[in-house]
Amino acid sequence: MIKQPSIFFKINQEHKDFDSRYIKIHSLRNIIENILESGYTPNAEQPEIIPETIAQNSKYTAISALDFALNLKKSSVSDSTFSEYKCRIGQFQKFLKSNGLENTPIGNITKKEINDFLNSVLLKSSPRNRNNTLAVLNAIFSTLEENEIIQHNNVEKIKKLQAKPERNKTYTQNQQDNIFTLMKEKDRDLLLFVKFVSYNFLRPIEVCRLQVKDIDFDGAKLNVRAKNKLVKIKIIPEILLNEIQHFKGLSPNHYLFTPTGVGDWQTEEMNKRDYWTKRFKKVKDELNLGKDYGLYSFRHTFITKLYRELRTQYSQYETYDRLMLITGHATLSALQQYLREIDAELPEDYSHLLQNS
Repeated sequence: MIKQPSIFFKINQEHKDFDSRYIKIHSLRNIIENILESGYTPNAEQPEIIPETIAQNSKYTAISALDFALNLKKSSVSDSTFSEYKCRIGQFQKFLKSNGLENTPIGNITKKEINDFLNSVLLKSSPRNRNNTLAVLNAIFSTLEENEIIQHNNVEKIKKLQAKPERNKTYTQNQQDNIFTLMKEKDRDLLLFVKFVSYNFLRPIEVCRLQVKDIDFDGAKLNVRAKNKLVKIKIIPEILLNEIQHFKGLSPNHYLFTPTGVGDWQTEEMNKRDYWTKRFKKVKDELNLGKDYGLYSFRHTFITKLYRELRTQYSQYETYDRLMLITGHATLSALQQYLREIDAELPEDYSHLLQNS
């Protein structure tokens, strides 16, 4: 006979007199006696009870379940995020088909099979890309779990790999001057695109979203649509405002930057960003700048300039306060981490500290 764990019902705590305790204990005794007489054995393995909803949803194949979750995500994430989801889930679906798993119930897709797919991504690209794919899979499988299509999200048990951080370098003053001079000669639209990144500290994809209606010429304000579809209002510095007066009076729904100037451009945001990245690459290549430099480098460069100029006038924390209003960082810690990553503040020469060492 195996000793069973002690059972506590807190009867003495909840029932203070003998009569009420006696009635409660005998009621429990009768319930247990009936269960045992019905054939219950404490040591026997009990059958797994599958929730009715999960059982009904076993009809979802791996492919159809992923499509279902994607459709749910479409209304809750930005267009660019959904485009990334669709691309990476499409790759996973292709992997499932190539391994004969397309008609397998989604609940039967194992952690090992998901890991096999992630390993194939890693071998073809990089740890960073593999981790990004993992994040998308986790979001989709979490949606399936929340909607009771699967019982457990196996993806959340898979760990991220250590990935070497990647970021664009900051331009030197000489590099910046050469780039601006070349763009002024050969591509003025690209130069203006870069100035929105440089002077308004926008991300390239945020510049791609800008339409004529986003500019308040009288108030010198700019409506910027962020990744989560919220609109941020930023001031337009005079150095930039003077260069965008030609947009005034144009069709409100026209995009500021398209392959042919101001106008309509019906394509996904990722395609727009990739177009301007490739267009800038022609300038980069002509100046023999490597892969460490890009459009994002202008944002790093001009935030660094602004930070160092503010530090000549204000204390470090006063500088942080003023800079947050300009760059749009949501928290002080986010700004501080960003400034550390781009090496915005460097120490003065410390040679004198080493002379006697």
